[in-house]
Amino acid sequence: MTEKLLTVRNRAGIHARPAAIIAQTANKFSCELTLEKDSTSVNAKSIMGVITMAASYNSVLTLKADGVDEKEAVDAIASLFESKFEEE
Repeated sequence: MTEKLLTVRNRAGIHARPAAIIAQTANKFSCELTLEKDSTSVNAKSIMGVITMAASYNSVLTLKADGVDEKEAVDAIASLFESKFEEE
């Protein structure tokens, strides 16, 4: 299992567009991916799940991956957060 802390860096937080990008990217991998915020854990491959986290600017999320391509999946999703979902 691979874990990584991710910080929401785009001012608008995780709304519909970033949630869709996260889910689309997550679905390219076969491993299980979950995002956690506080006590909430959601499937990163679910757009609605990601939206319901209500992750605002500077929220810290934990990304957990378990499977054969977990390292690649974590790197791909982390790069989305680092690029601020190309919104700024």
